This record gives sequence, C-alpha cells and structure tokens, in this order.
Amino acid sequence: MGESESEGETLLTAAEMRHHETAAMASGAVTGAVLMARAGQGATEAFCSLWPHGQVPDRPVTVLCGPGNNGGDGYVVALGLARTGWRVRVLALGDPARLPPDARHYHDLWAARFPVLPLTRGAPASDAADGFFVDALFGTGLTRPLEGAARDAVRWLSGAGRAARTLCLDAPSGLCLDSGRYLGPDAPDEDLAFRATVSFHSPKRGHLMAQGARLCGQLIVKDIGLPPVGDGDGTAAPPARRVAPPPAGRLLKSGAAHKFGYGHVLAMAGPAGHTGAARLAARAALRVGAGLVSVAAPAPSLPELAAHLGAIMLTRIDDGAALSALLARDARISALCAGPALGLGPRAAGLVAAALASGRRAVLDADALTLLARDPDLRGALHCGCVLTPHGGEFARLFPKIATDLAAAPMAGPALSRADAVAAAARALGCVVLLKGRDTVIADPAGRVRIHCADTPQLATAGAGDVLAGTIAGLMARGLTPMTAACDGVWLHAAAARRFGEGLTADDLPDAFPAVLSGLGRSARAGY
Repeated sequence: MGESESEGETLLTAAEMRHHETAAMASGAVTGAVLMARAGQGATEAFCSLWPHGQVPDRPVTVLCGPGNNGGDGYVVALGLARTGWRVRVLALGDPARLPPDARHYHDLWAARFPVLPLTRGAPASDAADGFFVDALFGTGLTRPLEGAARDAVRWLSGAGRAARTLCLDAPSGLCLDSGRYLGPDAPDEDLAFRATVSFHSPKRGHLMAQGARLCGQLIVKDIGLPPVGDGDGTAAPPARRVAPPPAGRLLKSGAAHKFGYGHVLAMAGPAGHTGAARLAARAALRVGAGLVSVAAPAPSLPELAAHLGAIMLTRIDDGAALSALLARDARISALCAGPALGLGPRAAGLVAAALASGRRAVLDADALTLLARDPDLRGALHCGCVLTPHGGEFARLFPKIATDLAAAPMAGPALSRADAVAAAARALGCVVLLKGRDTVIADPAGRVRIHCADTPQLATAGAGDVLAGTIAGLMARGLTPMTAACDGVWLHAAAARRFGEGLTADDLPDAFPAVLSGLGRSARAGY
C-alpha cells in the first residue's frame, strides 16, 4: 500500500494562524475588520446554539473583553447578543484607547449605545453571578501568565458553577494554544472544563493537548472565510493535523487471496511467566488483518505460549543470532514487534539488535525502549522503518532533557508542547515516535505531526500498550507506512475501547477490532 495517512483537521499554532490571516489580508481578499466581524458572528451563533434565548431563564450575559483583538471579537459578540434580545454587559480590561484599530472600531460601536465598565481587581460583578459569560480576554497571542484583574476574573469564572455557563473565544484565557498548557503557576484544577470554546478557521494544537483538551470543553470551530491551509512551503514543517478515521478501503481485506498477501508479523516473547504481553501484541496483529502472526520465544516459554494460542504460530528463538538466521532465510516476515515483557538481559538486547540490523519494519515498545535508552549503539541502528511507542516515563529515559523541559511550569508562551517534544525526538532518531497519553502525539523525521485526543479512560488498563504495539505491527505488515500505521493504529485502538465500554481489559481489545472494522465498511457503503 504505502499511501499517506488520512488528512485530518489542520491544527495550527498561533504563529501559523497569524501568518495565514496576514497573507489573506495582504492579498486583498479580506480585511482585519471583516475577519473580526465574522469571528464575532460565529461566536454569537455558537452562544445562541448553547443557550437559545427564550429557552433559558432570563439571565444577563457578561462579556469580558481584553486589550487586543480577542477583545474586539468580544465586542462583536456583545453587539450580536444585544440584537438577539439578551441583556448584555461589557467589562473591559485596560484602556480602550490603546486597542488595535479593528478592535477599537467595534468597541466604539458598542460604546455609542451601551456603557463599557472597567474590569478591576476582584470579582467581575456579584449581581451577574447567576448569568452567562463570554471570556474574550486573551486568545491565541497570549505569551505571559495572567496577572491582576485578568487573573482575578478568570479565577472567578472558574468557580461556583460559572465555568459551565462560560463560552471562551479562541481559548480559556491563560491557556497557551500552541501547547495546551496554562501559563504560569496558577493553573486551574485539571478537572475544570468550561462549557465550550469557539475556535476560528481551524482547531489549534492546544485545544487537543495537555490541559486544553479538557479545559476548553466542547470545541466549536467556526469558518471565517479564510482559504484552506496547505502543507507548508517546503522550508518549514507542515502544520500538525488531527488523526482522522482511516478509509475503509485501506483496512478491509480485498484482492489478495493468500495469507502472505497481508504480511507476516513476528512478535518476540520474553521468559516463561512473562509471555502475556507478547500474546496480546500477537493477537492484536492478527485481528487487525495480518495474514500470519508468529511468536518468537525461548525454549522454556514455548509450552506456556502453546497453552494459550491457537491461530498464532510459535518458533523457537533463543538469542539474537537465531533471530538473524530466521530473518535471513524467511523474507516473508514483513514486520517485527519487540519489547513487551521482553526483558532487559543479553538475550533481549541481542534480539533488538538483530531486529534493527535486518532493516525490517519494527515496532519497539516497553523493554526495547529501555534498552535503546541504555545503549547508544542500538539507538544508532534505528531506521525509518521503525515506530517507537513510549509512554511518558519511557520517553523521559530516552530524552531526559526534553522531558525535563516539558515537565517545567511554562512561564512564557509559546510554551514547549508534547508536539514539539515528539517532533524533536523523531528528527533525532530518524524514525516515527508515538508518545502515548490522553493526548497521543505521533511524529516522523520529516516533521509531520499528528495528534489524537479521545475520551477513552477505558484504556487505562494493564496491557493496552502491548495491544497498540501489535496493532501497528500488523498494519505495517500489511504494507502501510510506519506513519500511517501508527495513526490508524491509534485510532482503531481508541475506537475499540469506546465500543467495548466499561470493564475493558487488554484481552478484550483485539476482539473488538472486527466490529470497528466492519463499522468502517458500513460507513463506506453508506457514503459517509
């Protein structure tokens, strides 16, 4: 196959969004004032869809407007809500005379008809406590922690149920939209979520990562008439994208009539008593469509594996030399999976070295990642056919400096993000790196970044990562590129968890794949 992964939504940084807007205005296609009007109109529509006027108690709306263009969007929203019949009050941060020209224009339109109240230290207004709120203080361009009246206002919005009645423009104020991290030491509670956030033109990276994934609440994207974003000019890394559902035609079997037409995965098992992880990986590879899956194990582990496996083949591999010999005589082995409960001794190190020396496509997980962290020669043997699947701790062992920087509280924006960290790791190692988590980030050496954020707490169960490793290996064996296999594997993994629901164990995940794959086929036949 070898085709590229599905094109999900573009996820821009603040600089990319600024560049895109500036280019559109420089071309004469649009003006800043028009973009602001469209953004405000879109946000007004979003507010009214959440709280239709006349279908909720008659409560006031307080719009908090900041000192920049985000505040200008807020003035447009205030005007729109007032026309719709809402009782609206505007609280302004800073001196309106210092607003950028377009924001000043919409401020003046509001001020010609209604008062503009100053946003001062303390709670915004006690008599508005039971109303609705629009946070238009700071958006994509925030580069420093909130302070003074802005910090007090955001703290106040975060409490007493007010967050559930707040619509944020661009982002909850204080959030870095490049990283999804809250700037400064006063980060809100990790369980806090505002009712919704409106993003203009496209989602931003920070909406899907770190605190932003939850803090933003429901993400509503509004078109403001800008042209689509391309994949860069060849000199800069292309914009990040969200992982998209794979097309059915890529994953459903068709055409080839023989098992070897769908590849052969070899999963490596560790010592007796520790073979469960390799079994999970192997079953996942088979369920995702690999034509043949074998488990390579030392002699003492074979009886244990034979007692649990049926359709999966077994082969005795005691050391790296034996693996090298097998790979030399059987070219039909198309993908390897190494690491889950493999061990950290000489046998394990020899197997990883032999796997890398073969040049075969390989997924390296768990113990294999620890071995890579310990041995620079192994790291040097990595190649573009490899996919590394670390969790946070394994990533820190491989890249201690990057992990330390990522763990530090960000005091300025744009803050270092998981996307930045994984992109740097992929460049350094020359292979695909997949950093697991609630916001999974995938990057390749060419600078492509994909982000997957799904509400799948069911995956917080032992062995789920072993299943993911086998899933990606199975997809690579079928001919998908490492980047495509990683993206499709992450999507399938999460979709299977959501389909199964509560009570999920890692053993259940491979058996949920057929229903997910069949669902893709039904959707394709239905034309959506």
